[in-house]
Amino acid sequence: MTTPHDLVIVARPYDHPDVQQLVEGLQQLYVEIYGGRDESPIDAAEFEPPRGAFAVAYLSEGPQPAGSDREGSREGQPVGMGAWRLLPDGRGELKRLFVQPGHRGRGVSRRLLGWLEESARDSGVTWMVLETNTAHPEAIRLYRSAGYEPVPDYGHYADEPETVSLGREL
Repeated sequence: MTTPHDLVIVARPYDHPDVQQLVEGLQQLYVEIYGGRDESPIDAAEFEPPRGAFAVAYLSEGPQPAGSDREGSREGQPVGMGAWRLLPDGRGELKRLFVQPGHRGRGVSRRLLGWLEESARDSGVTWMVLETNTAHPEAIRLYRSAGYEPVPDYGHYADEPETVSLGREL
């Protein structure tokens, strides 16, 4: 069973294979929920420090054996991801928070959210916002429990009636 203490969170570029694997898992979730992939524009450069960051949560499995693709690292299986990027108005925007189904409900999202908020604060961001949807009640509960409150709709899905926009001061 995954616990927050089993996790290692590592900054990764958007084109890293583990990020792409998790992004594809998230896109498949969108297909299941909405009948199609997320079409909001994403530019990998937006997630490069200090204007953003992408993180992957791994199950910690101890040092990996010689000859493995993770030789010497302590990272094991990628189980979740999340990102933030700087918006033109200076706020940070939370993006792509996702945990693989078999690892949900164990604190992975909360740990990723904390890591992302700290990364944004370290880059001078004082407000974080996000867009989600009424079809994601678990996500809304997570964000509300972390202090996120309704903010005016913004972004790619601002005109969609099911959009939920939340934000909080960091």
